[in-house]
Amino acid sequence: MHSKSFHGLLLLSATLVPTTPAFAQDESAATIPEPKANTGVVAGAVAVAGSGAVSGDTIMVTARRREETAQEVPVAISVLSGEQLDATGAFNVQRLQQLTPALNFYSSNPRNTAINIRGIGVPFGLTNDGFDQGVGIYVDDVYFARIASATLDFLDVDRIEVLRGPQGTLYGKNTTAGAVNITTRRPTFDFEGSAEVTFGNLGFKQAKASLSGPLADELAARFAISSTGRRGTIYNVTSNNWINEQDNLGLRAQLLWQPSDDVEVLFAGDVSRQNPECCAQIYVRTAATQRTLDRQYDALAAAQGYAVVSTNPFDRLTDVDAPLNADNEIGGGSVRVIWDTGPGTLTSITAYRYWDWLPENDRDFTGLPINTASNNPSQQTQYTQELRYSQKGENYDFLLGAFGFRQEVRTEGLTRFGPAASRWLLAPSNALSNDPSVLDGLTANNDIRLDNTSLAVFGQFTWQVSDRLSIQPGFRVNYDKKVGLYDSVVVNGAGELVTFASTDPRIVAQRGVASPQRFAPKFSDWNFSYDLTATYRLGDDVHGYATYAKTFKPGGVNLNGVPNDAVGNPILAAGTVLPESVAHYEVGVKSQFWDGRVTLNLGAFRTDIQNYQALVVNGQFGVQRGYLANAEAVRTQGIEWDVSIRPTERLNAYVAGSYTDATYRQFADAPCPPELSGGGSGAVIGSPGAPGTNSPANCDISGQDLPGISKWVFSYGAEANAPVSFLGQESEVYVGVDANTRSGFSSNPTPSIYTQVGGYTIANFRAGFRSDDGLNVFGWLRNAFDAQYFEQLAVPSGNTGLIVGQPGDQRTYGLTIAAKF
Repeated sequence: MHSKSFHGLLLLSATLVPTTPAFAQDESAATIPEPKANTGVVAGAVAVAGSGAVSGDTIMVTARRREETAQEVPVAISVLSGEQLDATGAFNVQRLQQLTPALNFYSSNPRNTAINIRGIGVPFGLTNDGFDQGVGIYVDDVYFARIASATLDFLDVDRIEVLRGPQGTLYGKNTTAGAVNITTRRPTFDFEGSAEVTFGNLGFKQAKASLSGPLADELAARFAISSTGRRGTIYNVTSNNWINEQDNLGLRAQLLWQPSDDVEVLFAGDVSRQNPECCAQIYVRTAATQRTLDRQYDALAAAQGYAVVSTNPFDRLTDVDAPLNADNEIGGGSVRVIWDTGPGTLTSITAYRYWDWLPENDRDFTGLPINTASNNPSQQTQYTQELRYSQKGENYDFLLGAFGFRQEVRTEGLTRFGPAASRWLLAPSNALSNDPSVLDGLTANNDIRLDNTSLAVFGQFTWQVSDRLSIQPGFRVNYDKKVGLYDSVVVNGAGELVTFASTDPRIVAQRGVASPQRFAPKFSDWNFSYDLTATYRLGDDVHGYATYAKTFKPGGVNLNGVPNDAVGNPILAAGTVLPESVAHYEVGVKSQFWDGRVTLNLGAFRTDIQNYQALVVNGQFGVQRGYLANAEAVRTQGIEWDVSIRPTERLNAYVAGSYTDATYRQFADAPCPPELSGGGSGAVIGSPGAPGTNSPANCDISGQDLPGISKWVFSYGAEANAPVSFLGQESEVYVGVDANTRSGFSSNPTPSIYTQVGGYTIANFRAGFRSDDGLNVFGWLRNAFDAQYFEQLAVPSGNTGLIVGQPGDQRTYGLTIAAKF
């Protein structure tokens, strides 16, 4: 079990808890028309899980790179304050999806993480480094190229804005599905601080602390630290240890220099580290495939005298025998300069980010030595430079920007097979299947590289045609270039190179399991995109808007291997994928009633995508991670609604929901589901799951659902409080509930009867006490009814019929003590 020192941070947090003067809000930098720190309950925001800690304050969002309330923004947007994140236990993006219905998060480990909005963003499945994300992650205006960053804890967050729909005409990197815009708390020229400690079952321990204040008349600093630890949720009987644990540490420091009323410079640096023993997916069930019976899971396991430790995944037991590790470190620094030139504002953001990933996995998901190592350690560096100029006139405003992005990814990985591999992976008709030495020690060493360059100019103009009508056109010109390398060298246990030139029966058998391959794909392209939004004020607090956007997602290169032809050469045409062409339509109404006590927002959208970038899986075991290809057409459409009500300062409630219909409109050359895989080739195709019959080379899944998307999702909750007096101070006690209900979804790129995840409801409760001087003590209960659900299911390579998955967290409970001063 991995561990790190938690006690030092706990001691630091504890020293900051004593009763202190009331917390003072940041009112610095008021002259700079860029993001400022705020606290409190979001007024008029969407999908808000109100904590009730402060009433009457409004968090200003910066979705359009200027400060305004969420109700003024003609974009579908969900906003959560830092207080609300703390109250609901949403300390990372995985928890955030319970509060924002349109956001989907799936992760089998930090690298293999997907964030989708309205069902689109990245292909569902194992990660390929050679394509762009459709959902942008931004932290204080800095673009994070790796979604792995989203698996780390939020650190000193002021608010999070989840923007739905294309955002390329206002944001540095083009994003076709939406953006997660995270704003941290800024340094203040008034001294302030916070501390929080949490204890729970499963050994859960979390501590957070921050300090902010002046260093000189023109200089202020802020420092924040966070640590999270939890015992694993799955017990490994092989290592006699709990795995899939949490072990996170994050640090962030900022220095704000304001030499004049017109200029500010913000220096920021951060580092976050995860080091858990993770991440295992465990046995869920077996599926009937079209393999012969002696090559399906039950027969293969019986032939080696193997029985899984438990066939009930909610026993949370596994016997995987390879080492597990998910060491993940992300960090970097940035400099943001804002200059109020008089007519307008010039902003420059210069940033460097790095990402180091050191994994160890057991890719056979069993206690047998089939795959004894499957490790792809990876290092990424990125440099970004963004310039923006904005100006506001009497009846217009505009923003012009330029963005440069440079990314380098270097991966040195290996896959190694053990003595059980021969019987498991070679056909029983092959005499070599009874010889453990044939595949024992077989190793594929992979050298994977990516150099990625992106340059863009973008802009948006708003014309206030009348008191009621405004027109907002935007544009983006983008250049992308990707240069990749995939070089897999295969060596057998005797140290011999495995090549396609050899006719040795042992080499022939070995290359059928791990085939050597080398290719260097390249892609470059120019793209132009644009959008047009019309906004009309239907009443004093009722705004309608309509948007059309024509945009794109850049093409990509395959960096996990591609199919070989009959003589063993890589099929180079599969080395690149075409850009996605996206047409997006949206209409919505944002309204408030009863003197702002009720917010009601409705929206409808449709997104049509040509050349959708999808994950496909080749039948050759040697490219077990699958590769990217283009589906001809995809469509996602739906409706969304958000209602929040605060009839008094003692009660608030909300309900947000979405209906999403996302389907492949045309995908004739898709991979087949397990029930139509593993059989022979021939004109007569067998019935699904009929052993020993022929399988189709591919399947037409036109009209079927995209993976990972629940058609119906609801987030809802409420909080009530009552005044009390404590030590002569006005205080309050409160109770709250937040819940999320979602319908079932497909958990495989091609829908399968074996990988359909059933719908479920997660309900969380809290009750506590908070005082006006910043003390907050509350108990919490998450997944209160101990719902048994899967975060995702997966089909391992080889078509044996094994289905594995990740059970969601069981019921957890704990106590949080927090203070602000």
